[in-house]
Amino acid sequence: MGRHKVIMLSVFYFLFSILLGCDKLDFFNPKKAGLEKTATVAAVKGTIIAKVNDIPITLEDLNEEIDSYNALVPQDKPEVKVTTREQKISYLKNQMVRRVLLYETAMDKGLDKKEEILKALEKTKQELLVMELVRQEVEKIEVGSKDIEDYYNTYKEQLKEPEEREIKEIVVATEQEAKDIMIQLLQGADFATLAKERSKSASAKDGGDLGFIQKGKKSAQFDAAAFSDTLEAGKISSIFKGPEGYYILKLESKRGGKQRSLSDMWDDIKRGLTFLKQQQKIEDLVGRLSREAKIEVYESEIK
Repeated sequence: MGRHKVIMLSVFYFLFSILLGCDKLDFFNPKKAGLEKTATVAAVKGTIIAKVNDIPITLEDLNEEIDSYNALVPQDKPEVKVTTREQKISYLKNQMVRRVLLYETAMDKGLDKKEEILKALEKTKQELLVMELVRQEVEKIEVGSKDIEDYYNTYKEQLKEPEEREIKEIVVATEQEAKDIMIQLLQGADFATLAKERSKSASAKDGGDLGFIQKGKKSAQFDAAAFSDTLEAGKISSIFKGPEGYYILKLESKRGGKQRSLSDMWDDIKRGLTFLKQQQKIEDLVGRLSREAKIEVYESEIK
């Protein structure tokens, strides 16, 4: 139930931070506060560390709530966490005891009977029960070794490290101009010098240098030329037409693109397949329930 309590704590954080006028995180949990004013010591499991008008608070409640609180503290503010015995006692007195006092007063005033409160509690109950049902439905799902191996073998190419290529470009307005530059390059002219002198691309000032880029960052025509299997380091591409004009590319170097091993990818694949199977099981459950249920949606009433 720890995850459920974290959600409950988050839902009521804003409400109680206002009520208590406190700059710390304040939480509300009906179980901890005591759902019934007549709660008895005999009904409580755990070590009782405080009572507020016979409503007990246990050590287990305190520790669990502090764990939930600490989990919500931003990583860059570790000093806000409750860790020492003195801090725990302070939390007990200033948060949990105080909350029960306010809870009892709210009950005395009959606020638990207000329509909006009942509606909010019912909605929270609904959400928690759905979460618990989903948890129970998916907790026994397992992904076997064969599933992982089959996935790896099917998608091995897509699981490679992203390949990056260091590219220089020359972009000109006409095909004839590109052909003239290509002749000069084939005769030994310096690519960067020609890029500075002739290219109309923004990269011209850097000698056409684009640095290392990944596939998908430029146009489809650019990718086809820059990431061609036949283009080797130090070589020049053919002329091609792209969004800004006519291009000539030079591949300076490559990096990345290595095949990741099955052992390296094992845990990631397992997590991914487990999530997909869990999602599918819930979709199947919802589909079956939808077929068995009578569902009416009055779209004309939605304004």
